[in-house]
Amino acid sequence: MKFIVSRNVLYKNLSAISGVLGSNSTMAILDCFLFTVNGDQLTVTASDLDSRMSAVIELSNVEGEGSVAIPSKILLETLKLIPETPIVFVIDTEKQFIKFTAASGEYDSPCYSADEYPQIKEFESVKSFEIDSNILQKAIGNTIFAAGNDELRPTMMGILCELSADGITFVTTDAHKMVRYQNSNVKSDDFISFILPKKPMAHLKNILTGLNETIKVEYAEEINYIQFSFSNITLLSLLKEGKYPNYEAVIPQDNPNKLTVVRDDFLKSIRRVGIFSNQSTFQVRISLSEEGVTITAEDIDFSNKAEESLAGQYEGETMDIGFNSRFLREMVENLNYNEIRLEMSQPNRAALILPGDKQEEGENLLMLIMPIILNY
Repeated sequence: MKFIVSRNVLYKNLSAISGVLGSNSTMAILDCFLFTVNGDQLTVTASDLDSRMSAVIELSNVEGEGSVAIPSKILLETLKLIPETPIVFVIDTEKQFIKFTAASGEYDSPCYSADEYPQIKEFESVKSFEIDSNILQKAIGNTIFAAGNDELRPTMMGILCELSADGITFVTTDAHKMVRYQNSNVKSDDFISFILPKKPMAHLKNILTGLNETIKVEYAEEINYIQFSFSNITLLSLLKEGKYPNYEAVIPQDNPNKLTVVRDDFLKSIRRVGIFSNQSTFQVRISLSEEGVTITAEDIDFSNKAEESLAGQYEGETMDIGFNSRFLREMVENLNYNEIRLEMSQPNRAALILPGDKQEEGENLLMLIMPIILNY
């Protein structure tokens, strides 16, 4: 089997799909890219068993067809150091050897039988919909950070996606914080619900950055897989199994106490004051009254204490409420608006963090954070 391909095109596509490769795989074959030549096209694939990503590349001067698994690390590292030039690949599938020539260099490496590469059952019955790449990238970016890491609650380690005639909803929670992103511009006559895994979605988010395309999404309920197709790339992923928590039940509906602040000022204050908080609870106290807003933190064991006044507009009763500064900072960091609004009812009930500016048409972003009991 022999073919010629552009170094830049090959390296770009291999880099794009390499994010799904497993870092601690127990199967040597999963440290390889699968190369499949069919006609004048090369399909390169990466997989970690739970997900696989493929890209289709146009070839020239093709001789023969077939599939072979090529070690990913040595190929990527070599291509990274080669300037743009046509690369000639010669693959001997019987002797399991690959040779590629670029400019004045010639490189040899063993390869492996494609028969060892894991295969995924073909889709038989699917539900499908289309979504703009900017919406999908924003939905994943706004929610993925709040997904859990507790393996005892595997459903919370993913992103819940619900699609209906009213729009599409993405939800993540780790029981301490929750994010819900809704967009009414993406709709379906059928109700669809599934839980997306974090790792491939984080990789997909990065690839979609700056892209302006329509993504085709196909959901195969009988084998619990989902597929995203755009440009020359396809991402196929196993979904999380199980029932997602009833997130709607924890969203407080009556929140008479409202604080509106400049997002950057609030974030910087939380960062600074949080340095002085107890390193096991990371507690900060937010004191709210008509006179103003004060943020304090104290670590009695090390005699550390910080207090800052913050400009803001507050409506409601005088109250003190405590938060984990790390959780609060993380949420505000991911809320990219000039102003943000905190809505609260009582110091022991969940608080909402919302955009203070007008959101884009059809969008509705809501963040929720659980308070912590004040101990000073």
